[in-house]
Amino acid sequence: MSRKPVPAQIGDRSRVELLFDKPQLLAQLFGQYDQHLVALENRLGVYITARGNKVGLEGSAEQVAMARDVLNDLYKRIQRGEDVDTGLVDASIAMAAEPMLAGLIRADGSSAPGIMIRTRKKTIVPRTPAQAHYMQQLVSNDMIFALGPAGTGKTYIAVAQAVAQLITGSVQRLILSRPAVEAGEKLGFLPGDMKEKVDPYLRPLYDALYDCLPAEQVERRIASGEIEIAPIAFMRGRTLADAFIILDEAQNTTPGQMKMFLTRFGENSRMVICGDPNQTDLPGGVGSSGLADATMRLEGVDGIALARFTAKDVVRHPIVGRIVEAYEGVDA
Repeated sequence: MSRKPVPAQIGDRSRVELLFDKPQLLAQLFGQYDQHLVALENRLGVYITARGNKVGLEGSAEQVAMARDVLNDLYKRIQRGEDVDTGLVDASIAMAAEPMLAGLIRADGSSAPGIMIRTRKKTIVPRTPAQAHYMQQLVSNDMIFALGPAGTGKTYIAVAQAVAQLITGSVQRLILSRPAVEAGEKLGFLPGDMKEKVDPYLRPLYDALYDCLPAEQVERRIASGEIEIAPIAFMRGRTLADAFIILDEAQNTTPGQMKMFLTRFGENSRMVICGDPNQTDLPGGVGSSGLADATMRLEGVDGIALARFTAKDVVRHPIVGRIVEAYEGVDA
């Protein structure tokens, strides 16, 4: 493997060679078509060469040291039998770049309480300090409001935590909900039965589920009622006990809807309300967002936590974070 070197500052270049004792593990370490190494080069600005079981790193001393730590961390994970995917590579890079995060993951692969979520398909670790704080809140509070822009992992991490608790039996049901509000488009009358009409609004929740559980388990648990995905209107009149409840796109609720939803909270339940206060799609004349109203009323109430994310916490493609920053403070 050889690619064009990434330029580094003159006088600040360093070169390190790593030797891995189990060449059969390197295909997983490097990723398909060396995609994990490419991610390291792009994110850290280093130049990587791989020949046999030797990997050379070249670049600034600081970036080379970070790339070395990432590769050693991923290699140890593979030796322990963990699957390494692009998400874990990104997380490992983030931890290497953020001392606060690096201190949360121990040498044996274990973590501080709440910092690692294990599901059937993958292990989720935080990629930013805000995510680490959020993950700890998810195991220590009954109700959490997660506020911030798209791409910060608010809903994804909540779904992963919910799946983990469903698997271990901490809760008996997983309930996912969002308002069925059009995001600026006029979709007209959709064909099909009720499920077919509302499923397009709920697709992001399905996507997160399928990322954490095998498809057959998702379908089986939905059929048995262990997992329920429904618009917020379907929550009226119910008491949701022994459940992990997630409300996504909460900025598109009215204050009345939000009050109705929050008061569904039952015994042995946990509730997470996710939303971006700056992306309200409520039609004109409806009034204020239920998310803004609820956070104003409930911040500081015992047992209720607020997790706040910014553009710096966006973990999608780096350009998404720059887009969010460009739109902050601009009326869309």
